[in-house]
This record gives sequence, structure tokens and C-alpha cells, in this order.
Amino acid sequence: MEKLFEQISNDIKTAMLAREKVALEALRGIKKEFLEAKTAKGSDGILHDEQAVKIMQKMAKQRRETAQIYTEQNRPELAEKELAEAAVIEQYLPKQMTDTELEAALIEIIAQTGAAGPQDMGKVMGAATRQLAGKADGRMISEKVKSLLSR
Repeated sequence: MEKLFEQISNDIKTAMLAREKVALEALRGIKKEFLEAKTAKGSDGILHDEQAVKIMQKMAKQRRETAQIYTEQNRPELAEKELAEAAVIEQYLPKQMTDTELEAALIEIIAQTGAAGPQDMGKVMGAATRQLAGKADGRMISEKVKSLLSR
């Protein structure tokens, strides 16, 4: 159940001993978010791995977006730090699907839902986001579904 939480806790100790500052900072950030999710109102006090993956995806995306802003503002040293933290976070995420794998999965989902055109996008997106959660970025799924349905 809480395998990711335990793994992060153990890796924090390893990073401390190895004096890996960037990894330590990223891992502490992850643990903070995990603890907040565990103690949040309406939570059962257990952080399920699916929730943990969603939290880490959000964190990695935030780091990449912040790095892009820093790059645009000509602050490469800050962008580099954010990208390094994103890389640490992404090590704990499931492997992302390739473009070809994503397209094949979406074609199958479109066939299952019986979608005929762009008007069925909502139906396909609902099924796709459930089935491909953690394996592909939502924006990528949306763009692929749009292009497949408009053929």
C-alpha cells in the first residue's frame, strides 16, 4: 500500500549520507506532500500508491514549468536546479508511454467506446484518462484523441 512512501523515506536517509543536496531537497519535498495528503481532511490516513503517483506527477510538472519560466527570464542556474529536482522525482514515476504505444492504446479505447468522431471526445477522454493514468500526460492524450477522432 504505502510502498512509495517507505521508499522515499529510505532514500532520504541514503541521500543524506551521500550528501546529495538536490536529491535530498526533492525527496523531502515529496515526503512533505505525501504527509499532507495522508493527514488531509477526508483522508483515511493511508497514502495509496496511486495517490502518491498523482502527487509526484504534479510535482514533476510544476518543476518543469518553473524551469521553463526561469529559462525565459534568463536564469539558467535556477532552471537547472528545478530540472534536476524534476529528474529525481521522475525516477519514482511509472515509465511514460512512447508516442506509438499511446496511439495504439487510444485506437483500442476508441474502438471499445464506439466513438465515431470529434463529438465523442468526452467519452474517449474519460476512458483514456482512467486507463492511462500515470502512463501518459493528459495533454498528450487529449491531442492524440483529437487527431485520431478527426480522421
